[in-house]
Amino acid sequence: MKYTKLGRTGLDVSRICLGCMSYGDASRGGHQWVLDEEESRPFVRRALEAGVNFFDTANVYSAGSSEEFLGRAVRDFANRDEVVIATKVCGRMREGPNGSGLSRKAILAEVDHSLERLGTDYIDLYQIHRLDHRTPIEETLEALDDVVKAGKVRYVGASSMYAWQFSKALYTADAHGWSRFVSMQNHYNLLNREEEREMLPLCVDQGVGVIPWSPLARGRLTRDWGETTNRSEKDAFGSTLYEDSDRTVVERVAEVAAERAVPRAQVALAWLLSNRAVTAPIVGATKLGHLEDALAAVDLELSDEELDRLEEPYHPHEVAGFDGPAGRGERRRG
Repeated sequence: MKYTKLGRTGLDVSRICLGCMSYGDASRGGHQWVLDEEESRPFVRRALEAGVNFFDTANVYSAGSSEEFLGRAVRDFANRDEVVIATKVCGRMREGPNGSGLSRKAILAEVDHSLERLGTDYIDLYQIHRLDHRTPIEETLEALDDVVKAGKVRYVGASSMYAWQFSKALYTADAHGWSRFVSMQNHYNLLNREEEREMLPLCVDQGVGVIPWSPLARGRLTRDWGETTNRSEKDAFGSTLYEDSDRTVVERVAEVAAERAVPRAQVALAWLLSNRAVTAPIVGATKLGHLEDALAAVDLELSDEELDRLEEPYHPHEVAGFDGPAGRGERRRG
């Protein structure tokens, strides 16, 4: 395994991050395609054995059970201080007016709930899952700074938003001397490269680590275009992210993979890892082969000609996945 710093921090993270949204208790409101605890443990164990030290989850994944599963696996298979645990806050965790969002009340409550579920004294990377348009960014940033100063969190990060919003958050934190975001978890893969326009250059300029979600485009980059899986048939959100015209890119990945005699997933991930802005793609795995492909991709170097071939068919996409509480529809009515 190779390691790199997370942005300008001194934190060393593996070039692959194991995403844990695929692990949880479906009976508690989780996706029907998630793996239960016994099924998920071999993935965490194998990742640790291979040198992966970076794991990402969220409070909202399967109503908190993803955090519970990860916490117990880390306890049983690893030295806690050698593992980087990332989790997120913002999504709805309970009914009521304060059951979601990034208010001071929500953050101070949810960080404690996440710590309890993870069974740990601290969270390495605490990320806002989306922006909360109902809460001033100053309130959110000050609350995050307080949980850092309290020792509950080591670093804070952010996820999908417009570059101007992220720039404003960085500037505001600097102006007040608060802990600034050290990472951006965004939607970035060969089928959706819109982040290359503004967000990635901003992250490079500001020394922010980039940890893309859905690096394999919900698996579309790993299989023939018309082929489906149990998850793709039930993933309503994922069905909104890509278009029929993306098929050409998928076919180009298949061509390069065939020439290299490697699985398509390795090619798609190697493309991401070739970008100097990217720290570690967040890879979901429901079969051990998925994890093995991700591990192998770290050592796969694509030529400039191959990179150009993979990128050539791309076409622009609509922005997707940015809105948090009180998103676009409510702002229109304001």
